[in-house]
Amino acid sequence: MIDRRPWLDVLSHAVMILGVAIVAFPIYLAFIASTHTAQEIVQAPMPLWPGSNMLESYKEALFGSGKLGSNTDLLRMMWVSFMTAMIITVGKIAISLLSAFAIVYFRFPFKQFFFWAIFVTLMLPVEVRILPTYKVVADLGMLNSYAGLTLPLIASATATFLFRQFFLTVPDELVEAARMDGAGPMRFFKDVLVPLSKTSIAALFVIQFIYGWNQYLWPLLMTTSEDMYPVVIGIKRMVAGGGEAAIDWNVAMATTIIAMLPPALVVILMQKWFVKGLVDTEK
Repeated sequence: MIDRRPWLDVLSHAVMILGVAIVAFPIYLAFIASTHTAQEIVQAPMPLWPGSNMLESYKEALFGSGKLGSNTDLLRMMWVSFMTAMIITVGKIAISLLSAFAIVYFRFPFKQFFFWAIFVTLMLPVEVRILPTYKVVADLGMLNSYAGLTLPLIASATATFLFRQFFLTVPDELVEAARMDGAGPMRFFKDVLVPLSKTSIAALFVIQFIYGWNQYLWPLLMTTSEDMYPVVIGIKRMVAGGGEAAIDWNVAMATTIIAMLPPALVVILMQKWFVKGLVDTEK
């Protein structure tokens, strides 16, 4: 029997509340800043309670021209970020599923070599190979395009490895049953493996969507046209240079809060599948 100690309950709850406070306080501070005027924010001490300028700040963030350091509005930048994140997410999952399926269920020369070649790319993220990758993309004429923003980020050794490990745990009886029913490789993949992998796909979808949404360094190199700026670059241009007095911090914080909504919504809507995909071992 587990010995229950009240002081351990108090300690665990205190640590949990402290952790939530540390994580949530910057978000709370950004929200509070978005409800005040720029003059009120730069005054010391900064207000810690909501102000009366909330509607004006969010209206200016959504529809104010030039506030994002360019002539493009926030909605356009969020659309670019959304399309980039979705293409990266769907592309990563599709390619990783197919490559893991080939590695596990097909026999071909140098299969292990190709698997470890994919796995080694974990040590070569985009930031490490950014100059040669930029050179290739630029020579192919893919600057200022969704293809240039997404294709170098689609390949994922992590997802391939996770799907490979999952496919290795699928019972051989399922393969034999599918073969006896006359199912070909792609039919087995579509009707058996993909449904079994749905929780893992959901977990990877959440992770990869947030990864794609938060991209900054690669879009910074790939985009010279303001129409292709993602929202992260827009926020950076709002607070870059000019000194604190020249920055509309209320609009910048309102933009930050709005930019957080899509990934937060994805996490909230897919929370059950996300947790299940990470911890569920049932096949």
